Amino acid sequence: MDDSQLLAKVRAGDPEAERALYDAHVDRVFRLAYRMTGDEALAQDFTQEAFIRAFNKLHTFRGDSALSTWLHTVTTSVVLNGLRKVKKFRTSEIDLEQARAVAGGRRRAEPDLKDRLTQAIDGLPDGYRTVFVMHDIEGYTHEEIAGALGVATGTSKAQLSRARAKLRVELADFAEEVVA
Repeated sequence: MDDSQLLAKVRAGDPEAERALYDAHVDRVFRLAYRMTGDEALAQDFTQEAFIRAFNKLHTFRGDSALSTWLHTVTTSVVLNGLRKVKKFRTSEIDLEQARAVAGGRRRAEPDLKDRLTQAIDGLPDGYRTVFVMHDIEGYTHEEIAGALGVATGTSKAQLSRARAKLRVELADFAEEVVA
């Protein structure tokens, strides 16, 4: 059953369809919340809050974009507002290995590279970092990012390009060490 069929059933009040819709999207919503907060408990809370808000506002979903894009917009809003409320602004995100462990897959990176990459990503300006994480790490399209963040697609592309350029500069000396 696709999202449009599930939506019709959810809007008709079918609790099984609500559960199926939740199950279909919860992992990706959680990963986004986790990457934005770096805290598993907060990410779980924000994931639940995002779905509560989404189900309460489902009548506002017009279908102009994919349901997943709309859910990511809701999730981003919930997380950013939630972080403001709990005053838990962080200057860094969770490292890549921990995010993969929560998502289920585990790959080991060379420790120095992992640390340098984490520091370089953490050093990016907020907008660059958000777009970089959403696109290059989580696999969102520029259209999905633009919809979720309320920016133009071109802005998403430009911020990703600038983020990558900053990372290349930041990691250039490390690349030279590895080659030498």
